[in-house]
Amino acid sequence: MATMNDDKKQILAWIDEDRDQLVKFLSRFVAAKSPNPPGDTRKAAKHITDFLKKNKLPHKLVAPQKTMPNVVGTYKMAQPGKHLVLNGHIDCFPVDDADKRWTHGAWSGEIADGKVWGRGVADMKCGTTASIMTYRYIHRLKKKLKGRITLTAVSDEETFGPWGARYLMEHHPEVHGDCCLNGEPSSPYSVRFGEKGPLWIEFTVTTKGAHGAYTHLTESASKLAMALAQDLEAVTRIEAKLPDNVRQVLQRNAATIDKAQGQGASKIVDKVTLNIGVVNAGLKVNIVPGVARIEADIRLPPGVEKPEVMAVIDKVLAKYPSATMKEINYNPPSWCDPGGEMLGHVQANVRELKGFEPEPIVSLGGTDARLWRYINIPAYVYGPPPTGMGSYDEHVEIETFLHIVRTHALSAYDYLSRA
Repeated sequence: MATMNDDKKQILAWIDEDRDQLVKFLSRFVAAKSPNPPGDTRKAAKHITDFLKKNKLPHKLVAPQKTMPNVVGTYKMAQPGKHLVLNGHIDCFPVDDADKRWTHGAWSGEIADGKVWGRGVADMKCGTTASIMTYRYIHRLKKKLKGRITLTAVSDEETFGPWGARYLMEHHPEVHGDCCLNGEPSSPYSVRFGEKGPLWIEFTVTTKGAHGAYTHLTESASKLAMALAQDLEAVTRIEAKLPDNVRQVLQRNAATIDKAQGQGASKIVDKVTLNIGVVNAGLKVNIVPGVARIEADIRLPPGVEKPEVMAVIDKVLAKYPSATMKEINYNPPSWCDPGGEMLGHVQANVRELKGFEPEPIVSLGGTDARLWRYINIPAYVYGPPPTGMGSYDEHVEIETFLHIVRTHALSAYDYLSRA
């Protein structure tokens, strides 16, 4: 496990010396707009490559979609050993330009009140910056270490990665590695070793339709869709068959799950959940709708398979002959060893730095870390709190940001010194 030897003390000294530079890098990274959609991340990618060039760090662009370049860098240590992959994304949620609630401009990257403000700073330019800086500091010590390190700063996470991490995993197996460390927002009190999987389905109800006064002539597509939405709650009664070690960790760390993801998160982390995210029906108040469409976001915990969910949905749909369904998206739930080596390094370093030990949890939301877990490569997530993520006034405290950088750099050192 982690010990604060001279090399690790040197890493901490470098980070302290570079404090203003690191904060400025993050601020300008946020100011390099990269909302997805539309997904043009070229300015943000250039911000990264300019830094890597200035510091003479090996890298290249992999851009199957020219407006969404992925920054990939790698180098070997002095001796053979394990391969650590650092993963983060460049793209972020879009912003409603009409939303006036932002204390500082959504794309300002403002440094104020001990925080960096703006869209994407938590999700996940803070964590991606931690990966970039870890790649930099480890390079200075590579003659003392073992194995290989690879940086993957990808441009298409918000739409599930067809041009980002998923593309790299499918077409560039050299980024697979032996372990992945990711800085998605998680809270400094938790390390995510797994996540639930989204199953998105569109349901369309079609009826004859009629004048609003002639309800005797047709069923209402909107009423049927609302009833269907209620009946779909049946999926939430599916029992998860969690592996024993995962169930024990989740039960033991329920308080941390709530602290990291909001009160009540521990109650649903091992449950199938249903959200009706889109409801679309009707043209006018005095017309009985002939078409209604709903989109359901169903989240599967570890221990629940897609066929189980689809069997329940099929039973529900049997009651609605006028309804059809279409799958929009699916990613299975993923998890790795809740007592794995990298998780231990992160815990030990946080204990050394902060005096507490972050606990392993499963996330409600998804990350690119799942792609490594799908091919049995352990992948762990340690990042800042998700403050304002997907909402307004997204920000990260500067001290928290620096803590994430320290933890990633020290944990990478530990992994590559023992490989």
